Amino acid sequence: MKSPKRHRAIVALLTVPALLAATPVSAAPMADAPGAPGTGAAWTTGGKEGFGTAAGAASKVWFTLGQGINHEIYYPTVDTANVQDLQYVVSDGAGFTQLERDHTTKQLVLTDPRSLSYRQINTATNGRYRITKTHTADPARSTVLIQSRFEVLSGGPLQLYALYNPSLNNSGMGDTGATSGGQLVASDGPVSSALAASTGFVKATSGYSGTASDGYVDLSGDHVLGAQYDSASTPGNLVQLGQISVGTDTTFTLAVGFGSDRGAASANASASLAGGFAAADTAYRSGWNGYLSSLAAVPRSISGAGLTTQYNVALMTLKAHEDKTYPGANVASLTNPWGEAKDANGTGDCGYHAVWSRDLYQVSTAQIAAGDSAAANRSVDYLFTVQQRADGSFPQNTRLDGTNCWTSLQMDEVAFPIVLAWQLGRFDAGMWAKVKKSADFLVARGPSTPQERWEENGGYSPSTIAAEIAGLICAADIAERNGDTTSAARYRQLADQWQAQVSAWTFTTSGPLGDGRYFHRTDGNGNPNDGQNVFLQNGGGNHDERAVIDAGFLDLVRLGVKPAADPDVAASLSEVDSTLKVDTPNGPMWYRYNHDGYGETASGGPYTGAGVGRLWPLLTGERGEYELANSRSATTHLATMAASANAGFLIPEQVWDRPSAAGFTFGEGTGAATPLAWSMAQFVRLAHSIDAGAPVETPSVVKQRYSAACSGVSAQFTVNATTSWGQNIFVVGDRAELGAWNPANAVPLSSANYPLWTGKVALPKGVAFQYKYIRKEGGAVTWESGANRVGSASSGCTMALNDTWRP
Repeated sequence: MKSPKRHRAIVALLTVPALLAATPVSAAPMADAPGAPGTGAAWTTGGKEGFGTAAGAASKVWFTLGQGINHEIYYPTVDTANVQDLQYVVSDGAGFTQLERDHTTKQLVLTDPRSLSYRQINTATNGRYRITKTHTADPARSTVLIQSRFEVLSGGPLQLYALYNPSLNNSGMGDTGATSGGQLVASDGPVSSALAASTGFVKATSGYSGTASDGYVDLSGDHVLGAQYDSASTPGNLVQLGQISVGTDTTFTLAVGFGSDRGAASANASASLAGGFAAADTAYRSGWNGYLSSLAAVPRSISGAGLTTQYNVALMTLKAHEDKTYPGANVASLTNPWGEAKDANGTGDCGYHAVWSRDLYQVSTAQIAAGDSAAANRSVDYLFTVQQRADGSFPQNTRLDGTNCWTSLQMDEVAFPIVLAWQLGRFDAGMWAKVKKSADFLVARGPSTPQERWEENGGYSPSTIAAEIAGLICAADIAERNGDTTSAARYRQLADQWQAQVSAWTFTTSGPLGDGRYFHRTDGNGNPNDGQNVFLQNGGGNHDERAVIDAGFLDLVRLGVKPAADPDVAASLSEVDSTLKVDTPNGPMWYRYNHDGYGETASGGPYTGAGVGRLWPLLTGERGEYELANSRSATTHLATMAASANAGFLIPEQVWDRPSAAGFTFGEGTGAATPLAWSMAQFVRLAHSIDAGAPVETPSVVKQRYSAACSGVSAQFTVNATTSWGQNIFVVGDRAELGAWNPANAVPLSSANYPLWTGKVALPKGVAFQYKYIRKEGGAVTWESGANRVGSASSGCTMALNDTWRP
C-alpha cells in the first residue's frame, strides 16, 4: 500500500514570457525532499531515432531522441551526458496516469531534409490525446527547445506534466535540485540545468527516484500531485516534475537550459524562451543548410537513386559528432549501447561518446571525399596533439581531453593517423616529427596487436596488418619528403616483409570451413594451421582459431596492400558469405565474425557481457568497396545501407538478424548504437567511391607499391635458424632463380631479424619449384636434412614461405 502523501499548499510558478496564465495560489513554507539518494540510475537504449545540435560552436548542447521522448542531452562537451530522459505525463486526475513513452503510438518525422530537425508525434493508445513535439537547439546559447502541442482528442479535461530525470555531469546519482524563479533547476559539480515552460508551471516538485518524494510516484498513486518539495538538497538520483496548464488544444515551448551554475542555466533557458521557438529554429535550420551548401556536389550515385536526404543526414551526423570545445574530436556515437542496462550511478562509463582514432579515420576519409577537408585537418591536429602518447602510440580510445577511457592498445589505431596525415598532404617538418614517433612504434611493436579492430582479441590480424603496412608506406613517403631517407628505407623494407608474410601468418589451408583455405580473424602466433584455441572476450566462448572468420582481410585490398584480384582474398569470400552473410529484407548484410557475442541475448534482452552478435551495415559498405576495386557494381550495397536507416535517416551499428521478434524488426536497428558515425561515414564514402569507380580512401602511394599489375611473383623465404659467428644461411633450389641446386649460386638471406633469415626471389607466376636451405661457413657448405621442400608460385604478386631449419 502506498504511504500517505504529505499534502501541501500549491505554489504558483511563473516563467516569462507566459503564453497562458497559470493560476497562482497561496505560498507555503519551503520543504526539502526526503528519500535521498533514491533508486539506482541507468541510461537509455542506444537505439536513437533522431538527434541534433546547432551547426555553430556557440551552442554547446546536443539532444538525442528515442521511444517518442528526449533521451540523453550532452553539455558542455559531446562526451558529457546530463539527462536520462525528459517526457510528458498525462493524467485525468482520477483514473489514469500515463508516461508518454509507454502509452502512445509513435511517429518521427524529419521536418527539413537539410537540417537535423525532428518532430515526434505521439498518439495515446487509449485515444484520449496527442502530443506533437518539434525539437531544436538555440544556436545562440546552450538551450534545447521543444515546441509542444497537446491535443485532447476525447474525454477531457486532462492534466499535463513534464517529467525530467537529470543525470548531470555523466552521473545519475550526484544531482541536487530546487524550484527557483519559476523554473526547476539542478546541479552536479560543474554542470547545472534549468527546466522552464513558456506557460509557467502550475505545480513543481523535486524528489528522489522511486521514493515517496518522486513526483511521478506520487502522481501515479491517486493521479493527483499532492506533496511538493521546493528542494532536494542531498545528492542523489533526482527527478523533477512540473505541471503545465493546458486546455483541449495547447501549444507551448519547453526549454532545458544548461550552464556552469544554476544562474547561468536559468538565464539561458529564459533568454531562449524570450527569443521564441520560431526564431531559434529558423537560425538552427539556416546553420545546417549553410553547412551542406559549403560541401561538394551530391554524388550521382546518391541523386540518381533518390538518396539525397539520407546522404545529407549522414554528413550532418558526422559534423554533429565533433566537439565544440575540442575541435576535431569526434565521438563514435552519441549513445551508450544498451544503456538501459548500464549503471549510471558513477561517471566511469564512457559509452560510445569517446574518441577512437580508427573511427575518426573512417569519418575523416568520408569528409575528405565530401569536400570537408577542413574537418579532417582538425581531426589530424587533434589526433597528433591530444591523443598521441610520448612513445608514438595511440590509446584504444579517450575522453575528449585525451585521458584514457578504455585502456588497451590496437595497432591499427597507431597506423591510421599516419595514413590520414598522408591523405591530407600534411608533409611539413612538424607533422613528420610526430608521424616518425608513431611509425617507429609500429616498427618496434608490430605486426601482432594486443587487440584488433573488434577489440576483444589480439594476435596477427589481416585488417590490422593492412593498416600497419599502409601506415609504414605513408610514413616512408613523408620521411623522404623531409630528407630522412634512412627512415624511409627502413619503413619500406619492413612493410614489404609484412606484406609478403601476411598470408603466411593469417591464411589457413587446413580450416574447418568450406575448402579449408581462407583468411581467419586472428592468429595467436602467426601459424594459421596449428589450431590454437582462441577465447572470445565477449561471451563468444572457446574455439579453434581457424574456425573464427571475419571479412577484415578486405582491408588488404581497400588500403592498397594486396591487388584487387589477390587469389587469397578471393578464395576467402565463399567462406565469409556462407558463414557470415544474411539476406535481410533490406538487402545483404554480414556479421562481424561467427561466434560473436556482442549483441542482444537470444531472447532480445540487452547485452551485459554475453549475447548474440548481430549484423553490421557498415560491413555491407566495406564489401561494396571491395567490389568496386574489382570493377564490379556496388549500387546494391549502397541501397542496402540506406534501407537499414530508421525514420530519422540514422544508420545503426547493428541490425536484427532474423525474422522480427522481441520487439525488433528484421534488417533494422537494435539497442546497440544508432547512429554510429562509422556507419554514416561508410555510406558517404561508398557513394563517392561508386562515382569514382574505386575506393576513394585507398592511399595511392600504397597501391602503387603493391597493387599494380605484376609480371612475376616476389617470393619471400623466411627460415628460423640459429647460427654461430661467421655462419650464414642461403636458399637454393631447382630453378635458375634459386641457383639451380648450385651452392655457389644460392640466394643469400638477411639476418636482420635473427634468428629469422629472410630474402626475396622473383619467380614466374604459377611455377612449381623445389628448394632447401644451406649454411655456409668459409668454404664449407652444410645442407639442412630431410626431403626437398616444395613450393608453387601463386597467381598474385607476392607470396611467403615460412620454414624452420632442419638439423
